[in-house]
Amino acid sequence: MAISSAPEHDWTAAAGILMPILQPIGSVGTDAATLDRSSPGLGQRGNLPLRWPGPVGLHVAVAIPAVGFDILVSADHVISWDVEVAAVVSTAMANLEAWSNSTPWEEEVEGGRRLLVSDSGERWDAGRLLLPAVRLYLERELGRNARVIVGMPNRHLLVAGSLLPADPGFMDDLRSFVSIEAGGADEPVDGRLFELFEGGLTEVSG
Repeated sequence: MAISSAPEHDWTAAAGILMPILQPIGSVGTDAATLDRSSPGLGQRGNLPLRWPGPVGLHVAVAIPAVGFDILVSADHVISWDVEVAAVVSTAMANLEAWSNSTPWEEEVEGGRRLLVSDSGERWDAGRLLLPAVRLYLERELGRNARVIVGMPNRHLLVAGSLLPADPGFMDDLRSFVSIEAGGADEPVDGRLFELFEGGLTEVSG
């Protein structure tokens, strides 16, 4: 492939593969909301990844998939592509939605406990929680007479469960699992648990 036609340099090649990813609190980057092609000093932002606020204090960045690794989109890419930052964000989100619509969930049932798990091996699973349709789906499937508890310990995993009043121990088991997965991950997102209610997320304390 010619360098000029590689996704890092060619918007047409990049647009079909860009994907948003969740990043941990404190990740380094440049706020996408403050940038456009006319931003003073845009070129001085260099290779700092573009990012914008995600749920529960997390950050969202945009990745260009590559073999064995991903390239985080930066101001350099925006300059090279000659597109607006808003177009990069909306394109990545549309790609995530299309991927999510074609990616099945795994269901795990044990006794009265029920989990829906996204673990496709394609690196975008945690990011599914950015999609309103996914949050609605999880609440509809898991929220009948139960609290919906979710965890996104690393980029490759999203887990959601029904917490029934008669099974308070489920919370402890899920918290332990998510904490261990986050602690041992090469690409961690968050080791906390969150409750999903009416499309919003709040941290589960205690």
